[in-house]
Amino acid sequence: MEGTIRFPHLGITLTHVIKSFQVGGLEIACYGVVLSVAMMTGLWLVMRVARATGQKEEDYFDLGIVAILVALVCARIYYVVFSWDYYSTHLTEIVNLRKGGLAIYGGVIGGVLSVLVFGHIRKLNYRLALDTMSVGLVWGQALGRWGNFFNREAFGDYTDNLFAMQLPLSDVRASEITDAMRAHLETIDGVEYIQVHPTFLYESLWNLGVLAILLFLTFSRRKKWKSRMDTLQKEASCQETFCRENASSEASGIRTHKEAGSGSGEGDIFLTYLLLYGVGRFWIEGLRTDQLILFGTGLPVSQVLSAILAVVSLILLIIGKLRRTKENDPKGTINETD
Repeated sequence: MEGTIRFPHLGITLTHVIKSFQVGGLEIACYGVVLSVAMMTGLWLVMRVARATGQKEEDYFDLGIVAILVALVCARIYYVVFSWDYYSTHLTEIVNLRKGGLAIYGGVIGGVLSVLVFGHIRKLNYRLALDTMSVGLVWGQALGRWGNFFNREAFGDYTDNLFAMQLPLSDVRASEITDAMRAHLETIDGVEYIQVHPTFLYESLWNLGVLAILLFLTFSRRKKWKSRMDTLQKEASCQETFCRENASSEASGIRTHKEAGSGSGEGDIFLTYLLLYGVGRFWIEGLRTDQLILFGTGLPVSQVLSAILAVVSLILLIIGKLRRTKENDPKGTINETD
């Protein structure tokens, strides 16, 4: 029947999976509800990480609200730009989000811009802010992908693997149905089903794995971060030159917010996020049938961007590691113990 989603090899059949519901005469899309929950819980997680690492939760609440709004706008702009062949003749649908149409990378770009601008205004260490925000970001991506599940979108071509998903043909946009899917149509109780890769599920599970790694890295550095934040707050309390001069011997290791990220490894967690997410997205994007195409190339724009971000992030992580090693042992000496 329509509204049914099946995972035949797992023995799972979900009936009456709705795309939207009515509240007081207003139609509310499940896609929007899932995204809202993903963003709010992601913000909560960021604030918890901020508290655990000695940062101000209120800074991240304010930053999170701004970043969410900017990310939504940028995610939509990104999607529309790379789908302009359609939207150029359907201008009124540019602001219609009920059917989906948000590109994650556009949201990431908007979020990073928000951190840079907001961090400059609030005098925050932007590297540390990016590290902290990346945890909530990848959680939001993991949960938000389930909006695609309710919309019956962001799936791959035909597969018969363990996680193969069956969708009613009538529930899917015709433009996303391939010859391979049509060749393997299956009729169950009078309803035609296509069988596909549930790429939304692949990406959700991949992102949960990335989240686990980021949380491990974050809390393994918690004591270092809290110590640095205490030091920075102590410096901030020394407003007068006299105070700074007399505190120099006691706080000789104190650095400014800008300097605090240099050689400290801050920013590495965000780069790790870009690296790991990029690798997973590069693989998963190659399976999808609803790819956004880079102008004049025939290449999926998200796959190209994923490869670039993964490579650049890896290079920056290696450079940072080598730089810190050199700073810690500038003469290349090796301390020996008896």
